Amino acid sequence: MPGENLTRDEARERAELLSVDGYEVVLDLGAAVAPPPAEGPRTFRSTTTIRFRSALPGASSFVDLVAPHVHSATLNGKSLNVDRDFDGTRLRLHDLAAVNELTVDARCAYSRTGEGLHHFVDPEDGETYLYTQYEPADARRVFASFEQPDLKAPFDFTVIAPRHWTVLSNSERVGEPEPLDGGDNGDIARWTFGTTQPISTYITAVVAGPYHRVTDSYKRSLPDGSTLEIPLGALCRKGLAKHFDHEEIFEVTKQGLDFFHDHFDYPYPFGKYDQAFVPEYNIGAMENPGCVTFREEFVFRGKVTQASYESRANVILHEMAHMWFGDLVTMAWWDDLWLKESFADFMGAFALVGATRFNNGWVTFANNRKAWAYRADQLPSTHPITADITDLEAAKLNFDGITYAKGASVLKQLVAYVGEEAFLEGARRYFKRHAWGNTRLTDLLSALTETSGRDLEEWSRAWLQTAGVNTLTPEVSCDSEGRITELAVLQAPAEGEAMDPVLRPHRVQVGLYRTEDGALVRYARAGVDVVGARTAVAELVGAERPELVLVNDEDLTYAKTRLDEVSLATLVDRLGSVSDPLARALCWSALWNLTRDGLMPAREFLGFVLRFGGRESDIGVLQMLHAWARTALGHYTAQEHRGTAERQLSEGALRLLREADPGSGHQLAWARFFASVASGPEELRLLRGLLDGREKVAGLKVDQELRWAFLSPLVAEGAAGEAEIAAELARDDTASGKRHQVRCLAARPSAEVKEQAWSAVVDSDALSNALVGATIAGFDPGGQRELLTPFVPRYFAALEKVWAERSIEIAMAVVRGMFPMAQGDEATLAATDAWLRETEGSAAPALRRLVWESRDDLARALRARRCDAAAG
Repeated sequence: MPGENLTRDEARERAELLSVDGYEVVLDLGAAVAPPPAEGPRTFRSTTTIRFRSALPGASSFVDLVAPHVHSATLNGKSLNVDRDFDGTRLRLHDLAAVNELTVDARCAYSRTGEGLHHFVDPEDGETYLYTQYEPADARRVFASFEQPDLKAPFDFTVIAPRHWTVLSNSERVGEPEPLDGGDNGDIARWTFGTTQPISTYITAVVAGPYHRVTDSYKRSLPDGSTLEIPLGALCRKGLAKHFDHEEIFEVTKQGLDFFHDHFDYPYPFGKYDQAFVPEYNIGAMENPGCVTFREEFVFRGKVTQASYESRANVILHEMAHMWFGDLVTMAWWDDLWLKESFADFMGAFALVGATRFNNGWVTFANNRKAWAYRADQLPSTHPITADITDLEAAKLNFDGITYAKGASVLKQLVAYVGEEAFLEGARRYFKRHAWGNTRLTDLLSALTETSGRDLEEWSRAWLQTAGVNTLTPEVSCDSEGRITELAVLQAPAEGEAMDPVLRPHRVQVGLYRTEDGALVRYARAGVDVVGARTAVAELVGAERPELVLVNDEDLTYAKTRLDEVSLATLVDRLGSVSDPLARALCWSALWNLTRDGLMPAREFLGFVLRFGGRESDIGVLQMLHAWARTALGHYTAQEHRGTAERQLSEGALRLLREADPGSGHQLAWARFFASVASGPEELRLLRGLLDGREKVAGLKVDQELRWAFLSPLVAEGAAGEAEIAAELARDDTASGKRHQVRCLAARPSAEVKEQAWSAVVDSDALSNALVGATIAGFDPGGQRELLTPFVPRYFAALEKVWAERSIEIAMAVVRGMFPMAQGDEATLAATDAWLRETEGSAAPALRRLVWESRDDLARALRARRCDAAAG
């Protein structure tokens, strides 16, 4: 894998030796629009001057740089021998002075994998768009740096680029762009940006290209009588400008800034606030201060449900929270990644509910984000929220459901435990005490202990320093008169914790539900601190017998919940009658966990979706149910029952599509779900009719994105082919259309097609990250098991080569995406186990972790299928 791995020990040693006073970075991007070279990577010139001090004069260290070539390097006025001291990833520095100045003039490579400085040419108009993405350690692909979060410094960026471009960085531009003699590069100019505050390398940013940009401003009166004014910008590609709803983006941005100013008592510290929606982005967004980047799929090309708008608003607020948690105050090393990601995830939902129109944000959090956390916490790679991150490869893999969603869930419980005001006051003290610095776990706990008056060491050990998810189950006894005589909450340890199990303290609300006017409503509730294996809930003794018991009502704690027999029987007939959306989401989550754990047949869960999905009012919950249903059908249903289950699900989805309110988001969600499960001749004929206009569903507008959704199953089932795909691309000859086209081409049911797709992503590095992802998505569209069987041994044979030769983003995508889940048999499980045995001690730990995780998904699927088969 290009780029040498940096270890925690190396970073700690370097931080003890060096302190950085500032960077001056000049990037010459003037040739970005020129044709690519005949051979080798497309490159740009990067000149960096670093001023730094050494605690030990005469010592040696190194600066990070991943580059094809270094023209020259000068340390304290003396030229360095780059042929000797530069190995492609590090430049060794010898005989350091107390005060040093290093200048490195290099030729760096543009990226097509979304790491470093990404280069994208829009197929629609031929325009070039650039942006940077560095987390955790890809700034070294763009400029020489000490690439670790605790060596913060001010940055001065200068960018040379075509004059008609928009060019942005973390700070505001200084003056107007300065015209330069373009020479062979055409009409170019120099942009100079103001000095940043001390920030980490991984959150510096440059965005450059002919972006469509709109502006606004945010104003707020401060307690000292002054006015804070923040210039706002929003950007997207020119081809997306007609779809760009910047008004709503600015509205959420202003609401978020108001919310965080109200609660944090620390003014936004980074001057301007640009938000750029960029192409071929690997992640959801990145919190670069003053220049946040987002995946451009958040610019909606067609009709989407309110859940999509809610999700975008949540991400906007998540990244904004990072301006304080992560950018102003930064973790010292990736062990404490949770100090920024867990807080941003929690604060995103907290602000979503508190500041925007999306007041059901905690419902989505309970049903969606926590499902991600529960899955991650049951994998063999599970880890404490404060993880043991020994190197950068391990750091990359820990941007996961534990660090984000479990951490956020634990913080939600902490707020319930210490009180909202004590929690927020602790955050305020933390910001003021550590502004522009780096912190560890103890720094935050110290502030929270002060404001809450509680000793949080035990809480930290239980929740932050141990792994696994507990299970809470109600135990209810009633007398002959229908009154509760005993109610308790039973706590079980996480799976696989037979030895030394961890039973955590939980603050929960236990809710009792009964039928009133045809609805299941809560009639009694009690708060209780669950401690140990069994906790009595004395306050509810004597209450009327419940039809449904929720042991984590209001979703205060992080735990899987089970249902007692009476509650489960109630939901079989009455799930759709649960009146409270959050309570209903928790019921769905409990049913899904039973299915994932092989305790409920997959077909029974699908039955719940078909009986009650049409009554689900929360669109985000509904779309999560659709995702779960696809997994239940494709992976958890016994092979001998899958055909029948598929037919029933397809027919039921079509019925619910026709029953949905015309033009509603629910109708759109059912249309997409129907397309994703359609396989029978009648369903496929309907999809073709909807595409060519012969068929109609009242109120359903078949826009371009929905057209691709309808074409995909036709292609995968062999009912449409290359000609139809080409015709659709002609209608949508855009970057988005190209991705859809590539996915559909790879989905065709042909051995030759699968061979071509395999070669494109495994044997070649010619595709960009977005097209790699599209090809992987099409390679296994479901229902093509026999076609994919020959690739099982080839997958394991290729793994180490892929990991060694590809960038980490592409390698992760290939290892995860091409794992042979479609086979879903014991032979594939055995092949996985054999590879893990044979590579112990030789394959990279990060690679083995990815395979272990996929192996666990397969083993879980096999357990679930056995459960489904046993149901007859």
